[in-house]
Amino acid sequence: MFTQINYAQTVTIGNQVWTTENLNVDKFRNGDPIPEAKTVDEWKAYNQTGNAAWCYYDNDPKNGEKYGKLYNWYAVNDPRGLAPKGWHIPSDQEWTVLTDYLGGEEQAGAKMKSKEGWNNNGNGTNKSGFSGLPGGYRNFNGTFYGVGSYGNWWSSTEDSTGNAWDRSLDCNDGVVYRSIPNKGSGFSVRCLRDSR
Repeated sequence: MFTQINYAQTVTIGNQVWTTENLNVDKFRNGDPIPEAKTVDEWKAYNQTGNAAWCYYDNDPKNGEKYGKLYNWYAVNDPRGLAPKGWHIPSDQEWTVLTDYLGGEEQAGAKMKSKEGWNNNGNGTNKSGFSGLPGGYRNFNGTFYGVGSYGNWWSSTEDSTGNAWDRSLDCNDGVVYRSIPNKGSGFSVRCLRDSR
């Protein structure tokens, strides 16, 4: 687990500094462990009680080496801090700042996607340096879906009791999608450097 982010793992896009890899920590900033949900029942149980949890896609650590961990939103919102010191999980508005800088949601996706790894010839230009990978996601009911085709990242912004804002990329186009999935979904996480 890293407690600080290496400068080589970051990119400056406009006035923002982003990590170029998905988060892959199993402890909160204060050192408390984040529970791993290894079964469907465990995943559902953590979500039903509103508790933080993480998993690997298909529960396979090899996927973690490439894509990082998938976290539910309760981990993102936990007061113990999911991001390392000096960093935070971007808000919905901070994601919008990024996509606006890259030409808007219709244009930004191709610039944010990695140059390889996407199904259906859906690779991007990675012009932004964001290096977005198709890590797939875990549904709130425990089903894994879309590795190679979709990349989904949480924002820290709640929409309602059961939902929060995210951003996603799709192998079939260059659009950045903004939606409000269930907080019990398992998504990738990127970190944004705190303002100085």
